[in-house]
Amino acid sequence: MSISTGPLPGTSIDPLYPDSDGEPMAETEFQLVAMVHLYEALKLFFAGRDDVHVASDMFFYYEQGNPAACRAPDVMVTKGVVGKHLRRSFRLWEEGVPPAVIFEVTSAKTQYEDQVEKPSLYAKLGVREYFLFDAEGVFLRPRLKGFRLEHGTYVPLKLDNAERMVSDELGLQLAIDGPLLRLTDLRTGNRLPTLQELAEKASKAENAKDRVEKATRRAEEARRRAEEATADEQREVEAQRKRVAELEAELARLRETQTPPGSH
Repeated sequence: MSISTGPLPGTSIDPLYPDSDGEPMAETEFQLVAMVHLYEALKLFFAGRDDVHVASDMFFYYEQGNPAACRAPDVMVTKGVVGKHLRRSFRLWEEGVPPAVIFEVTSAKTQYEDQVEKPSLYAKLGVREYFLFDAEGVFLRPRLKGFRLEHGTYVPLKLDNAERMVSDELGLQLAIDGPLLRLTDLRTGNRLPTLQELAEKASKAENAKDRVEKATRRAEEARRRAEEATADEQREVEAQRKRVAELEAELARLRETQTPPGSH
């Protein structure tokens, strides 16, 4: 008996729930680089978790049958999903769980919605943590704001003296670094790298690999030369021994031929 299964969450094409609105991903490069870093860093951080999905600028439909009930968070992390497959959109009724954490990179166009409209909606949907970040440093004071859901209401998170805060849901510390929101693993203390840092690390590793390979080739060449020199020396020694043996044999022959008669 075969068991039929439906499409994976977020993969079916449904004209009622479009995948795009044709709007640009970000207003300026400030927002773009901040969003891309968050997305890539979190994807790498949760790469080993099959039940965690990280999305960026993806339509989040939260009410079946109502396509207007939709948002497109800059970055969202959802726990307890089925599969890490690529999705066309995030449909709450298919996934069965809301995002655990949402990041919004605030801009001139979105600052009111990010601070006034979205918090009440995300709290109602059960998003456990909500973070706002101002990549340009002109829309929010302070530039980083965070909220944690308690009894259905968002409670503001406090910044420390270095303007950092902690996400319990992610197990990460958040810190402002220019236009980026840098993330540090609370377990290891290691900061999650940017794409540029990963590229530089890969380049250094490749250069180190080349140096090791060149050193290995030089060592191998030196060993080969040493072996050849040793072989040449051994051949010379054997030749010397052979010449000595021949001379000794010739000397013995001469002695034999020069022995006076009757000396035996």
